[in-house]
Amino acid sequence: MENKTHDASALPLMAMKEIPQPNANAVEIAALVKESGRVVGYQLSNGRIVDKEEGVALARQGGIRGVGISERDGGEYLKSVPDGTEGNNLNNLPAISAEEFR
Repeated sequence: MENKTHDASALPLMAMKEIPQPNANAVEIAALVKESGRVVGYQLSNGRIVDKEEGVALARQGGIRGVGISERDGGEYLKSVPDGTEGNNLNNLPAISAEEFR
């Protein structure tokens, strides 16, 4: 019986539904927009605020770099593509309140 080892660093990538190829002019996510502790959107590096659905659509079109698309409970959301740098992981980004943008 052959003993296969799995590279644990590949697990985050395997959990993603897809990893879109960013365009040359793609932006990055600068902050998470949260409401009652839940991520409801993203603030982009160009200052634009998008909800989760818009963020997923924009990433799918190559407009956001450094993210992949994951799925949970029937909804899609963005997740950092591991690059060895902790500071740019979405969980490490600042959070802003959704109420500020209504």
